[in-house]
Amino acid sequence: MILHLIRHSEPEVAPGLCYGRLDLPAKNVAAAAERLRAELPPGLPVWSSPLRRCRELAGLLHAAPTVDDRLAEMDFGAWEGRPWDAIPRVELDAWAADVAGYAPPGGESAQAVQQRILSFVAALTADEAVIVTHAGVIRTLLAAQRGLPAARWCELQFPYASRTVLEIRR
Repeated sequence: MILHLIRHSEPEVAPGLCYGRLDLPAKNVAAAAERLRAELPPGLPVWSSPLRRCRELAGLLHAAPTVDDRLAEMDFGAWEGRPWDAIPRVELDAWAADVAGYAPPGGESAQAVQQRILSFVAALTADEAVIVTHAGVIRTLLAAQRGLPAARWCELQFPYASRTVLEIRR
């Protein structure tokens, strides 16, 4: 199976704000879609995160993208919408000590995100598909496929409106 993993365009959000599940619009979506259409094989099915910044892009790549909740970004719980520097240091330190397993208060862990995306991929029947999603989702999927330890997950970076191709052997 070949997956074209697309990170959404840059969201309209204040710098330094923690966002994951915040449903934000994105900037320059039409230009990103035009560029990405030229990179993608024609006629592929498209799946999208339910968040607006992904749905808008997916809708410009395909007339009827399929929305799947498992493609949503990490839920940062009580941290959502707060400036990073307003989050208690003890909580940030706990997250840094266990990047994969720590869940912000009321949120979910990166391991939970990884389990969601692995569940989605296991259920996917298409031989090739476009997935419009978030950096955290792409990061945890690639980490699983490459067998990266959690301490190295943050090394995986994906620019806004970028495409990462992943081949998965079944």
